[in-house]
Amino acid sequence: MDRDREDMVRILQGAYSGELAAGLAYRGHWKSVSRADERAAIQKIEREEAVHRQRVGEILSSLGARPLKSREAKMWMIGRAIGLSCHALGRFLPMYFAGRLESGNVVEYEDAASHARALGLGEFEIDLLVMARVEKEHELFFLSMVAGHRLLPLMQAIFKWGECDTEASEPLNTIEAEPEPVSQTTR
Repeated sequence: MDRDREDMVRILQGAYSGELAAGLAYRGHWKSVSRADERAAIQKIEREEAVHRQRVGEILSSLGARPLKSREAKMWMIGRAIGLSCHALGRFLPMYFAGRLESGNVVEYEDAASHARALGLGEFEIDLLVMARVEKEHELFFLSMVAGHRLLPLMQAIFKWGECDTEASEPLNTIEAEPEPVSQTTR
């Protein structure tokens, strides 16, 4: 039991700070793209990351834990650097690495949900699984943005992410819809 709680807190502390970095990176990312539809989709993803950060913070608080200040500072710097670099890297690399990072977030939230289940925290488990699903939608959106690019096979070989499937070969319409609420955030 204690090990599940410790692991869940560790994962959520990382996720909380990671969502800060993601939000900052996406702010720079959407400002760097020229297509209005891509800009709107990335802005929506930025908003969803903020919702996740808020909910993860609430879960941490419920567990008697809080974010790590040193990790917050580190992730703030990383997020700002990534956001600024989007203006210099072109279109492919920011899209590719955003998708790759989102794929890790899916696993992170699923792992946290597993610990919540082991601790009998059903509400948190459900919220974390919803967040994992939304992160998967983000991953598939970014994969659809790089599908067919001439650099994709090289990046797949190096970074082991980016396998195209029929589900991700076309841009996702679901990214344009408003997200389902994770949970009531007025607790």
